[in-house]
Amino acid sequence: MTAESGPSALPTHASPKGGWSDRPRRVCVFCGSNDGAHPRYLEIARQTGEALTARGLAVVYGGANRGLMGAVADSALATGGEVYGVLPYGLKAMEVAHEGLTSLDLVDTLHERKARMMELSGGFLILPGGHGTLEEFFEVLTWLQLAIHDAPVGVMNLDGYYDHIIQHLDLCVREGFIKPEHRALVIFENSLEALLDRMESFVPPERPKWVGGRE
Repeated sequence: MTAESGPSALPTHASPKGGWSDRPRRVCVFCGSNDGAHPRYLEIARQTGEALTARGLAVVYGGANRGLMGAVADSALATGGEVYGVLPYGLKAMEVAHEGLTSLDLVDTLHERKARMMELSGGFLILPGGHGTLEEFFEVLTWLQLAIHDAPVGVMNLDGYYDHIIQHLDLCVREGFIKPEHRALVIFENSLEALLDRMESFVPPERPKWVGGRE
């Protein structure tokens, strides 16, 4: 991994105590690289960048200059916030990199990208998006379940965009594939300020910590 610039000596995981004072004051935003079919999608992305800056929280995201991703970054920067991007070399070569960020980390693979974003972040906020956004959401939620990190995972359910995901998670609980306490780990809200409030007050439950590697 090559970093063009960026913060140093970053804590890898959040404290189980809860509250931004116990976690890195940076929120990773997962969202679409397209604009979406309605102006409200870009608007919530802009509002997210502004709201995080207003709370003294920096943005961590995928480093692109387009779609909801670019809108989050641009609005945070325009209101005096810090924005840390993480982008694979291959996407930089396709000229999608945002050139005005506080820092841009370049990595070799998508797996390294997600690992670096987790390392930088004290919380994860999911906006509307497609395959990539959904994959990132479920991975960080799984990591939270396994106690690989202790950061809140919040979903902005704009105009019911994620209603079907909520329904499917509830189905998984009823059918015995997700435990109720694991279903309760994810925060869904249709109000951005309410979502950020709940993420700020999030305290992870006690749970076994998954440890990789051989004994």
